[in-house]
Amino acid sequence: MSAASAGRTGIALTDRQRISWLRLIRSDNVGPATFRDLINHFGSAETALAMLPELSRRGGSTRAIRIATQAEAEAELETATRFGARFVGIGEPDYPPALRQIDGAPPLIAARGNLAIATVPSVGVVGARNASISGAKFAALMARDIGRAGYAIVSGLARGIDTAAHRASLDTGTIAALAGGLDRPYPPENLDLLREIWDGRGLAISEMPFGWDARARDFPRRNRLIAGVALGVVVVEAAARSGSLITARLAADFGRQVFAVPGSPLDPRCEGTNGLLKDGATVTTRPDDVLQALAPLSEIDLFSGHEADEPGEDDRSMILPPSDGDRARITDALGPTPVEVDDIIRHTGLPAQAVYLVLLELDIAGRLHRHPGGLVSIGMMD
Repeated sequence: MSAASAGRTGIALTDRQRISWLRLIRSDNVGPATFRDLINHFGSAETALAMLPELSRRGGSTRAIRIATQAEAEAELETATRFGARFVGIGEPDYPPALRQIDGAPPLIAARGNLAIATVPSVGVVGARNASISGAKFAALMARDIGRAGYAIVSGLARGIDTAAHRASLDTGTIAALAGGLDRPYPPENLDLLREIWDGRGLAISEMPFGWDARARDFPRRNRLIAGVALGVVVVEAAARSGSLITARLAADFGRQVFAVPGSPLDPRCEGTNGLLKDGATVTTRPDDVLQALAPLSEIDLFSGHEADEPGEDDRSMILPPSDGDRARITDALGPTPVEVDDIIRHTGLPAQAVYLVLLELDIAGRLHRHPGGLVSIGMMD
């Protein structure tokens, strides 16, 4: 099959750009979507960094914005190098191609292991931490056979189903997405498994800083990585409220295939997977169910996603900031109810570039809230 033929494309960052990118994403109020907007507007992370204080002021913040320093970025890069890892930018050849396609893809990921696996089409296999024996065996069967068909297996290094999937795909290629920094893996009892992954044909990735201990709110970000890297996600045993269902929901939001393994209605570990089936997930009882469904995707161009490429040495002209009156019109059009940006443009009658710039100012000031589907709302003044 041609699933492994996606190849590599992109342009490598310079050392100077990589430091500026790391500084920008580590600065206050700059998330992945804001990062992309800043690069698109100002042309480079270096210019965006210089503009952050002014943007924050124009957005209404009275507090000085914390900007990651050159020394902090260099220290994190040195830590990564000593750890045997590197930071990969969204436009670079070793960035997972399917992850590029999602809104708010992390501009930089830390990676350790076999970077060639990052560009192989992947399938997520996730499920219960307290997996049954039969559930773990089935997850291993799925991961082994799908891996042999040319796909990498991506999961979250958790106990149970994740562990079974990683172990079964060590020989064919597996990707572990971490909720904390690469040097702070969770759970600690899977550290030996993680070493087998990155010392062999596998890869570990994270968007979190080195030294970052995973908190409860970081695991949905980890689940987002799994759903974004994978072309499809197989859920094997999941309770009614579980992280695996978050991964499945994110996968569906990203336009990925969601596969669910049916289970006994008497087993609470299967309540979530059976619910996915009711909601339209693909019934999955054998690896071929996944392979046949994903086969057409092997022909899709995976490299046409939402990148944040720096244009290099162009003479990009800066857009003048809107007048105070125009800024007030845009701000007044916002409220606590999420709205589409196109609706703001139509409502105010102002140029799209002016609207996007004011939204960027509000974002850097910490007043803008981003919602799924590209919707935005405004918070209260500090």
